[in-house]
Parts: sequence; structure tokens; C-alpha cells
Amino acid sequence: MSTHPLLLIASVFGFCAVAIGAFGAHAVKGQIEPALYVVYQTGVEYHFYHAIALLMLAFAPEQLDRVLLKRAAMGFVLGILLFSGSLYLMALTGMRSLGMVTPVGGVAFLCGWALLGYAALASNRR
Repeated sequence: MSTHPLLLIASVFGFCAVAIGAFGAHAVKGQIEPALYVVYQTGVEYHFYHAIALLMLAFAPEQLDRVLLKRAAMGFVLGILLFSGSLYLMALTGMRSLGMVTPVGGVAFLCGWALLGYAALASNRR
């Protein structure tokens, strides 16, 4: 797998993390209750972490299994969309029921990290 698609995906998610974080700091803060602002900030924080993880995958060593890395990337992307996305929506709408989606995104993050670890272990067996 070429690293270019992952680099593009990482850059889009990184850009969005900065934009969403800035939007939160300048337009959202003070407009929603403080507890929901903390929820929003948690979404931004995990969004950033996993945008950086996607960037790391784009430059992963060639000896790592590309299929496993692609699946790890999918876990990170799904995690950003479901975990961070649900937190953003919950904070902005006040619909706390959206919190039911958040753990699914957390599991996607965990799967991404587990797949990355497995790719590292599998490379040592070759």
C-alpha cells in the first residue's frame, strides 16, 4: 500500500482537529455548559492523538504487514468518527443519548492499536 493515501487521510484529520478545536475555543466555549465543553475538548484531544497515529502509520516501516496497518488505520478513522464525532455532537446538541455511540468509537481505537501492535509482533516472526 502506498503511503500517500494514509498521509492524505492523516492530514485531513489533523486539519479538522485543529479547526474543530479552534471552533470550540472561540465559538463554543461560553455558549454551552462547562461539563459539555469538557466533553467537546475530550473529543478534540482524542481526535488529535489519532490523527497523529494515522500520520505514524503513513511512515511505518516497509517490513510491517500492510493489510494489518490498513486495518489499524480503519480502526483509528472509525474511532475518530464515532468517538470524537459523538462527543462533538453531544456537546453541541446537549443530546446525552449520543454517548451510547462513544464506546463503540473507543473500541475502534483499541482495535486500531491492537492491530498495530500485532503488526509489530508479526514483523519479528518473519
